[in-house]
Amino acid sequence: MGRAYQNRKESMAKTSDAKAKVYSKYGRELYVCAKAGGIDPDGNLTLRGLIERAKKAQVPTHVIDKAIDKAKGGGGEEFAPARYEGYGPGNTMVIVDCLTDNPNRTFGDVRLCFTKTKCKIGTQGAVSHMFDHSAILAFAHDDEDTVLEALLSADVDVTDVESDGGKITVFTQPTDSFKAKQALTEAFGTIDFDVDEIQFLPKGTTAISGDDVVMFEKFLDMLNELDDVQNVYHDAEY
Repeated sequence: MGRAYQNRKESMAKTSDAKAKVYSKYGRELYVCAKAGGIDPDGNLTLRGLIERAKKAQVPTHVIDKAIDKAKGGGGEEFAPARYEGYGPGNTMVIVDCLTDNPNRTFGDVRLCFTKTKCKIGTQGAVSHMFDHSAILAFAHDDEDTVLEALLSADVDVTDVESDGGKITVFTQPTDSFKAKQALTEAFGTIDFDVDEIQFLPKGTTAISGDDVVMFEKFLDMLNELDDVQNVYHDAEY
């Protein structure tokens, strides 16, 4: 069915300091994950998956190690997740996920991105009901049936499996992401995943053109320049 999803690296590609932004984003996320669930990847499966995604995004080992080491102590910064929803240019629907140590500052910064592009930030739940929260795994393979069989045999809650041009894309529940990867590697050996993400996927799309595209690009650039912003999800279709 060709569900639209965005690779995290692509969403950061337009900023002038793209690498620094990616490193900072993963560093903060690794720190929060390690502090909440423990620094041992064998005992913290969420951390293990995040480390794998960071390496896939070419985050240097020293950046990963520094973030995890930082979480060993009891003190340090206290980051909390914050999610903002609203309507972007062309009446698109947007979800902005953040990690922040100052919610008031972050809300003000995100709201400014909306208002400066003549958009409207909404209340919690304003648009999220029009998205599915899903884990996405994409890799080179051409037999959809054997992939589905391997996942179902491992009791993975599969939402969808797509096959297109020699690539299989698996959609599953976020809580089953690691179990799905484990089932696939046990069935097919070592896999180089082209996509290994947990995202909000729009149930539909909103077509935009002309000035709305220009304003939407400005809107995304402004959000991606904010240190607290981790991910931006939307239903815009150019």
